[in-house]
Amino acid sequence: MHELSIATAIIERADELARADGTDAVSTVTVRVGELAGVVPDALGFAFEVARDGTALAGAQLVVEQVPAQAWCGPCAEEFPVGMPPFFWCPRCDQPSNDLRCGRELEITGIEPSRASA
Repeated sequence: MHELSIATAIIERADELARADGTDAVSTVTVRVGELAGVVPDALGFAFEVARDGTALAGAQLVVEQVPAQAWCGPCAEEFPVGMPPFFWCPRCDQPSNDLRCGRELEITGIEPSRASA
């Protein structure tokens, strides 16, 4: 389960960012996870709960924003959903696309300090 190593990295990075901001406790970490990132959001949430124990994020909640995969069709100038498993053919003009616009994200987008440390 590689989600545990991802959760550990999120916790370490969120802790670094919080401390750089002068915060020693975090209540919420928000991450964006793309549909094609190879991460199972429920497994990431479980791994986060396990990995946060004994850290500055021990009481923190993980909020996962799922990002659907979208590709761009040049001939149509149209964005379309790729889906899972991914299908990179434009549904409008039936041409292949190699321009993935979103769906591979795995990023921290927000860290909320605990009220006690704010």
